[in-house]
Amino acid sequence: MPRYAFIWFPFLLTEYAARKKPELRELPFVLAASQRGRMVIESVSVVAMKKSIRPGMVLADCKAVLPELHMIKSEVGRAQKLLQALAEWSTGYTPFVAINLPDGLILDTSGCTHLWGGEIPYLDNLKTKLAAYGYTVRAAIADTIGAAIAVARFGQPMATVKPGCQREALLPLPAAALRLEAEVLARLRKLGLQRIDSFIDMPPSMLRRRFGPSLPLRLAQALGHEIELAVPVKPVEPYQERLCSMDPIASATGITIALEQLLTTLCLRFESEGMGLRSAVFKAYRVDGNIQQIEIGTGHPSRNAYHIFRLFEHKIATLEPALGFELFVLEAPKVEPVTQEQAAIWNTSCQNDNKVAELLDRVTAKTGSAISRYLPAEHYWPERSVKEATPLWEKQLTNWRLDFPRPIHLLPRPEAIAVTAVLPDYPPMQFRYKGKLYPITKSDGPERIEQEWWLADGLYRDYYCVEDESGARYWLFRSGPYVKGQTEWFLHGFFA
Repeated sequence: MPRYAFIWFPFLLTEYAARKKPELRELPFVLAASQRGRMVIESVSVVAMKKSIRPGMVLADCKAVLPELHMIKSEVGRAQKLLQALAEWSTGYTPFVAINLPDGLILDTSGCTHLWGGEIPYLDNLKTKLAAYGYTVRAAIADTIGAAIAVARFGQPMATVKPGCQREALLPLPAAALRLEAEVLARLRKLGLQRIDSFIDMPPSMLRRRFGPSLPLRLAQALGHEIELAVPVKPVEPYQERLCSMDPIASATGITIALEQLLTTLCLRFESEGMGLRSAVFKAYRVDGNIQQIEIGTGHPSRNAYHIFRLFEHKIATLEPALGFELFVLEAPKVEPVTQEQAAIWNTSCQNDNKVAELLDRVTAKTGSAISRYLPAEHYWPERSVKEATPLWEKQLTNWRLDFPRPIHLLPRPEAIAVTAVLPDYPPMQFRYKGKLYPITKSDGPERIEQEWWLADGLYRDYYCVEDESGARYWLFRSGPYVKGQTEWFLHGFFA
């Protein structure tokens, strides 16, 4: 059964302002914005709230009662930006974190709280860390998002609702805990239905008829009878392993041990599901909130923990632990099925293929340059006549076309050049490329290359192999027939 935590920041904006200006912490101050020609309070500080200042009040009225009240103009969109940053920080506690405007976060804590010794220590750890950053929080964990929000806002400051007990937790709470519209709450107060226990047993049809659809819907969501969806700030990777440390880890040896444990667990899962890793991200969460990561990729699906560790090994030194890392996360955003042919790599009869594939992975990881194998493709245009072998040991299905010489360096896209020729169908005399003039002393051609009729999205090409005064050789082509003022020439490659 899923478990959800709701983290409420009752003074989010004012505490953020106090972080920027510490002198505000002991002063009563508010954030206000202009509404219909008057300044209305949107957020209050702890000190101001103790002076009976509340959001929604008119600033001028509050100033009359409390002359020393300090005002800061509200910034549009600041709450969402703050919650976005806090949500990304909270991914150190769970991969699923969603924003609940204007001042809360929703965390899916399923399978995460045991890393902190249970739900209460989990919430305590969150509260302690956020308090160190200057934020006051109230939090709760329950089976449903609605129950967690209700208990966090109107229950105990740090509470957990036992599985299946959300009904009992909701009974003593006020109707406002269900996130109802102001007019619905006013209608409930008029009828004396102040608490949830006064209407929770009424038939949904009656509640819908008297108060509209929102009341029975919110009640059903809080009780778990209706699904309530939340969108995480970051997509949850299906292949992810997490390792929490009781004490901060600041040594390379400790980081290495953590990475090896995560890789072993992840590769065992790959083995059971017939998958292999193509890319991986190792994230380290520092005690001061800083998040660092290193990434690797493989040329073929791999579930060899030792090989993958060697790809990470030389990058561990780039991590800066400072006071230490408290959480490590290993994600595999790209995986592929391991076929029987690929699985044979790990058999003793295929040791050579295994060593070659893993050597290429290590070279790629150390140099940062991808190494690929290319095979001929059944296309005439040069840029389409090759394809990357996927997987690395893919067999060749067609032969290379070696009727004419081809350049060592073929540009991925032909680049336009200015060409001078004696007659339209004659070889070029000179060409200008990137501002430099290249006089031509020798040339060979033309070699006409057409497209396949089912891919005819351009003109035919007449290619020339030319040599300039310094002996450098180039591969040029004219696109289509000569048309005065419209003929286009391109540079497509360089010979050795």
